[in-house]
This record gives sequence, C-alpha cells and structure tokens, in this order.
Amino acid sequence: MARKAGDCTDGRVDAATEKELLSEVKSEPDGADVLEKITAFVRRYVVLSEQQLVLLALWVLHTHALDAADTTAYLNIKSAEKRSGKTRLLEVLSLLTARPWLTGRVTAAVLVRKTSAEQPTLLLDESDAAFKGDREYAEALRGILNAGFRRGGVASLCVGQGASLTYKDFPVFCPKAIAGIGRLPDTVADRSIPIVLRRRSPSENVERFRFRKVEPEARPLRDAAAAWAETHLESLKGREPDLPDALDDRAQDIIEPLLAIADAVGAEWPEKARRAAATLLAGGEREDSESLGVRLLRDLRSIFDGEKAERLSTGTLLKVLRAAEDAPWGSLRGEPLDARGLAHLLKPYGIRPEKLREGKGTFRGYRRSSFDDAWSRYTPEEAEHPEHPELSANRAESSVSPNRHVPEHAADTEHDNPHEKGDVPHVPHVPENPGGEKAATAGRRLTAEEVQEVRELIAEGMTPRMARAEVLRRPQDSAERGEGRA
Repeated sequence: MARKAGDCTDGRVDAATEKELLSEVKSEPDGADVLEKITAFVRRYVVLSEQQLVLLALWVLHTHALDAADTTAYLNIKSAEKRSGKTRLLEVLSLLTARPWLTGRVTAAVLVRKTSAEQPTLLLDESDAAFKGDREYAEALRGILNAGFRRGGVASLCVGQGASLTYKDFPVFCPKAIAGIGRLPDTVADRSIPIVLRRRSPSENVERFRFRKVEPEARPLRDAAAAWAETHLESLKGREPDLPDALDDRAQDIIEPLLAIADAVGAEWPEKARRAAATLLAGGEREDSESLGVRLLRDLRSIFDGEKAERLSTGTLLKVLRAAEDAPWGSLRGEPLDARGLAHLLKPYGIRPEKLREGKGTFRGYRRSSFDDAWSRYTPEEAEHPEHPELSANRAESSVSPNRHVPEHAADTEHDNPHEKGDVPHVPHVPENPGGEKAATAGRRLTAEEVQEVRELIAEGMTPRMARAEVLRRPQDSAERGEGRA
C-alpha cells in the first residue's frame, strides 16, 4: 500500500507535510501587527486621538468577527461643523471592514431589506439630514439602529398587497457607523462609541485620499483582518472579558466584543483598549447622550456635595444651577429653569419639594435623603468622584449665603407674619368643593402660611382648586401655623 503524505512510522512527518504545516503557521496573521497596521493606515488620512484610533482598529476587526458577538458597538462619528473628516473616515473604513455599505440615503424598504439580506457594515453618512428628512425613512432608520444593536433584533415591514397584506420581521443586527453634525437621538447615541472630529488645524497634515491608489494598499490589511477573525472566531465566542467598573451597563455592552478581541490579541492591547474605553465611554464625550433628568440629578448631587447640606431651598438650588456656564439650566428652551420646571423634571424619580422649617421661618426646598435612591440608580459613579465641583453653593464667586441651611431668597422664605414682610402675594379665593372637604374645613379661610403653601403648589403645576384642597387636607398645627387668619 502506498504511503500517504504525512504518514510516519517513527513519529516524524515527511518533508512535504512539514513544508505545508510551516506554510500554514506563516500565513496566520499576528493580531497585534494587524491592529498596528490598521491604526497607521487610518492615521494617514484622518486626524484622530490615540484612544479613538485604538477603538477604531478593534472595531474593524469586530466587523470581521461579528459571528462571535452578541452585541455590536456603533460608531457615532460627529463634529460641530462640516469639513471635519467625517465622510473621509467612513471612506477609509469602507476599505477595511467586512461587507461595507457606504450610503447616504436609500428608501426605507431597501435599507431594511439589504441590511437583513447581507448583514453589511453599514456606514451611514449625513445622518443629521436623514433624521430631519422623510419621516418614513427616519423612522425606519431609527428602528434599525435601536433594534440592530443586539443579536436577534428585527425591524418589521408590511409585505404583500391587498388581501394578502401582512408583516414580516427582518433581522437587522450588524455593525454600524453613523456620521453627521450634531447629536444623534438619545437611544442611538447611548449605543455608540463617540468619535468626535474637529476641522484640521494648519499644523495637522494628512495624505490626500485617492481611492484608486489607496484601495490596493488597503486590500492586504482587510484580508489579514478577515484571516485573523476566521482563525479566532470560536475562541472569541467563549470569551467573557473583564469589564471596567467605571462604565455603565450599556457602555459595558458596547465595549465587550472589542475587549474580547483585545484580550485575544494580547501584548499591550488589553490595557490600551481599557484605557481608551474609560476615556471615550466614561468621560464627558458620552455624557452628551444622557437625558436631561440624569444631568439634573448629577448637577444637584454636586450642589449638595459642595454645600455639605442635608437640605437646601428651591431658590438656592435654582441660583446655583442657573449660574453654571456649561449647564443648560440658565436657558432651557429659551427660559431659565424655575421652581415648576425643577419639580416637573424631578417628579419621575419620586422626588418632590417639601415645606421645611428653619428657626421661625419656613421655606420650600428639598432634602438630600429624597435623592438617595435616584442617585444610586442613575448616577452611581458620582458617589466617590463628583465631576462638577463648579456646581456648589459655596463657590468663591457665588453670592449664595454661606449659611447652608437658611435660604437666602425672600421668595423661598416664609415668616411668622408674612403680611408684615410683604412676602405673600394675593391668592384669589377658590371656592371649596362641598362634596370633597370635611365640614370642619369647608367654611374656614386659609391662614397666611396656608396661602403661601397654595401659591407654591400652584407654581409647581397644581391647579388653584387642587392646591387649596391639598393644603386644607393637611392636619393643622397651631404651634407651626400660628393663630392668624388670612
């Protein structure tokens, strides 16, 4: 019987088999080398920070190893102005990623169907125009971006005609890079790695990008990335990388597949990847994606921390919030935040203003303890590392009183005889609801302090009738309310 190549009787392989095995070993690309070359290639045409380049290189490998991931990180490529390199970065990525689809605008049906059929790397340009344009397309795009972040996500479309009209679910899980000016919708930005670009300065130089010249240079890099991903696909599926504690749950979902790749590559990439993630996903660039309510919770926490107070008046909080130059509270939808707006924003978190007493006076304000639950849920990383020390009622430049318990605003302070101080504006008499109040309170008039309470409840959004009824329902305390009648 003829001996096949590779057969051996003494544990050794023949020359032909040895050559074949050595060829296979030599052809397997080194992951660290591939990432370094991708980084160098991108840097030739776009000005980026080191942290941005690290995550971009890992993201390119991720597009080739998508079958190993349960989630996919989006790239939110944004800038304040045009001509900042957004389209150029998408063009460069189109030469390196798996199944690239660089597009600016298609019909909603094509967008969903092509994403489902080809599982491309979607490189979407001019996203700001897309979300402000045709409503059907904008909604289809939003649906793909919201659902396509996790494996198994689908977008539903109507199919058929007439009596056979029905719907069909289309899988839309795929890598996506979205470029545009300004902000993405919050739900999309929350699933994205922010890549903020700026227009090049005169001292920053890049090479001219000519596709016919650059594409042949990029092809070996793309092939090497694909070969590395194919070789390590099974091992990547089983990896559960250590995730930085500084990142929130969504940020950890975003970065997990990239950290798995970094750990598989080894060398200095695990450390570089985690540093880059901490910079881009736990820093100020990601804060833009948080809701107005979470931003308010952060800022109020900084005020209470800086003031070292257990309670603060509404006026004190509003004064410090409005004074912060990098916060939106001084001009919120064209008007400064007021007591009613503050109460409205905090209401979904179960936080309400209270009537608080200081000496002989009372004032409307908030207790620190009322925020503890919301802070632990929505801003847990702020507990040991407050990020906004400028939001403090004790700032040197602030005119807020150094007494951290007594409010400085007459509008928030009540006195034992408010009419003598001129603090209580006229509140029109609201007829009682005969069927809704007890006989003991139905006919009586409000005290001066009760009038003030009604005024404050109205300022927080309650109707005059409901505010008066609410005050009358509260048990009377002659020691607190005094004996005077309005």
